[in-house]
Formats: sequence, C-alpha cells, structure tokens
Amino acid sequence: MVNTANTIVMKMTTMLLLLSVISCKTDAFIHQKQTTKTASLHAMTASSNEEYNEIMDRRQAMATAASAAIATSLIVSNPQGASASGGATAGKYTTIPIAKRRYYGRVQEAVHEFLQLTPAIIAGDMTGQYVQTFFDPLGALIIPAKRKDINGICTKKDGNCKGQEIRDSRWNDMKTTMYLLGNAFRINQTKAPDNLPTVIAAKAFFKEINAMEKTVTSRKPMTNLKTTQGHFAKGLDLLDIYLDLVELPPTQSGHYDKEFSTLVGESSRIT
Repeated sequence: MVNTANTIVMKMTTMLLLLSVISCKTDAFIHQKQTTKTASLHAMTASSNEEYNEIMDRRQAMATAASAAIATSLIVSNPQGASASGGATAGKYTTIPIAKRRYYGRVQEAVHEFLQLTPAIIAGDMTGQYVQTFFDPLGALIIPAKRKDINGICTKKDGNCKGQEIRDSRWNDMKTTMYLLGNAFRINQTKAPDNLPTVIAAKAFFKEINAMEKTVTSRKPMTNLKTTQGHFAKGLDLLDIYLDLVELPPTQSGHYDKEFSTLVGESSRIT
C-alpha cells in the first residue's frame, strides 16, 4: 500500500512539474507575441509619422516655391511699382512719369496752338484761321494712319491696308490730355479726380474756353467780342495755374513758341 501511495505521489508530482513547464512556455510565448506586436505597432507608427512629416515638408516646399514664383512675376511685370515705397505713394512714382511721357507732348502742342490765337483775339478777328482751326472737329491729326500690311504684303480682302487716321479739334484733345495728365498728379489712390488741384484748375480753364468756343463757332462769331476776349484772358490766367501744377513752364516763358511732337515720348522730361 505504501508503495502504491508513493507511486501515485510521484506521478502527481511529475504532472505538476509538466504543467508548470507548459505554463512557463505558454507565458513566454504570449509575452513574445505581445512584444512583437508592440514593436510592430511602434514601427508602423514611426513609419506613419515619417510619411506624414515627409508629406508636410513637400507641401511646405511647394508653397514656398509658389510664393516665390508669384513674387518674382509681380516684380517682373511691374518693376517701377516694386521699387517704389508702396501703398499711397506708389502711384506718385509710377503714374506721373508715365502720364508725362504720354501727354506732355500733346499738352504742350495744344498750349502752343492756343497761344497762337492771341493776336486774332486781341484784334477781335474771331473768323481768323488759327481761331477756327483750333476749334474745328477735323482740324488736328490726333492719331496718324497706320498701314495694316504684314511685311509689305496686304492681307485684307478689300486690298485696303492704308489704315485710318483719327482727327479731332485741338481744343478737344487739349481737354482730354490736360485732364488725364492732371489726374496723375496725386498723392494717393483714394482721392476722387474732381478733388485734385490739377483737375480743378483744368476744369476752371475748360469752363472759360468752352464759353468762348460757343461764340466763335456760332453763325455770328463776331458778336459779343468783349465777352469772348474776357473768356480768353481769364483762360490764360487759369492755364498758367494748371501748367505750374503739372510742372510745365508758364505761357509767357517763350517755351511754347515752337511746335511739339504729339507722339508718346521716351522720357518724362520737358522737351
């Protein structure tokens, strides 16, 4: 009996040892799996973070490149504006030189022809050639005709490549160019043109000479001579105010004794 009991005890002890070994291996296996899984998760997370950071870096680089391209295009398209101080003063350094190149010649030629009216106005001859031509709707060549052929070959169906000139009165062109030139002389871009001193002076001059035009272009240009002469005299004074504001010499300086080119100039200097 004792031997049988010992045998049973030995078997049970062996079974317990086997179970203990199996349990240890099982725990080790489970721990290994969990460790592997955790490492995999960390690796995946690190990989995802690297990919995310790489994507953000690419986006940032693209945004920086796009900003640089836009800035470069703006500078190339408007170098004068880029070199100016910007804001309200930018217009002062870009529009005035451009306006001078465009309109100085036409304004100076208009003043030249306007001053040629003086002898006839003083003499009371409102039918004189200078007076009538100055207000004639076809009296001045504003834009000469340009040929429309290509390398000397006319490709028009009607065979007419001479182009068409644009004519108007010197007075109408004078009003247009004086207004446009005066509108450029501003210290900011928000002020209305009618509030600019240059435009106010120009419109005051227009008012006097428009009244004069109505008389000299009527059927009886010789009527109301004193009134017409008065409008001309007031107009001369107002014209000098305007010329000073747009940085041109006064009417009595002798500067306008010559003719001026009405083409767009290459510089903004007085010619």
